[in-house]
Amino acid sequence: MPLPLGDSFREALAAADRPLVGMWVCSGSPLVAEICADSGLDWLLVDAEHSPNGLESILAQLQAVHGYPVQTLVRPPVNDAVLIKQYLDLGVQNLLVPMVHSVADAEAAVAATRYPPEGVRGVGSALARAARWNRVPDYLAHASSTISVTVQIESQSAVDAVEDILAVDGVDAIFVGPSDLAASMGLLGRQEHPEVTAAVEHCLTASARAGKPAGVNAFTPSVARRYLDGGAGFVLVGADVSLLARGSEALAAGFIPTSDGGPGTSY
Repeated sequence: MPLPLGDSFREALAAADRPLVGMWVCSGSPLVAEICADSGLDWLLVDAEHSPNGLESILAQLQAVHGYPVQTLVRPPVNDAVLIKQYLDLGVQNLLVPMVHSVADAEAAVAATRYPPEGVRGVGSALARAARWNRVPDYLAHASSTISVTVQIESQSAVDAVEDILAVDGVDAIFVGPSDLAASMGLLGRQEHPEVTAAVEHCLTASARAGKPAGVNAFTPSVARRYLDGGAGFVLVGADVSLLARGSEALAAGFIPTSDGGPGTSY
């Protein structure tokens, strides 16, 4: 059966001959998402945990990036079966599930993507874009094969349980979030502290042993390269809102006089 909306992130990772490099899309704008989709990056993460994204804006962004040569993941605000059901029906094929601290959390995330008896996903394919409103033959029987589940490791408890989380059937990859991980370790705002980087590298090693890909959020180029050298299969290296913030600041610094009367210095 052909996939309804494109190959899954799982298949892209398996086929890649190098790590996949992506960026966050946090603005909630379909136009911005489309600009990023044709940038040459490998993947985008549309975020609904820390960004102003609801069902309607996620749908609009999926439509905007469809057809571009990029993988799109969506992060829900919470590991919730009802919300995940709605995302899947919209046509989200690649989920990044946040705050997965345990095997039970990972199993719940996978179950939310499977129809009974394997899981708890509600059946509404006749109403859903995912099934092209029942135009995809045998969608119910094959839907799980079109979905990839990446779970986010972002606490000390998750790091401690990472081997068992990786062993959960249906978890296709893990993604380490150093910011929340640092906070859980009592190192708020210190994502590059040696204890944090050691925990990230422990997860990369565990994923390699398990034969499943691991990704990392790393905006600092030197840190991103360190994790890539350490075995990360995919990374996020920037965000649309951050690029706009720094770019607009550079414009201001370059053209608006500073307090000493001289122009600002562009960077």
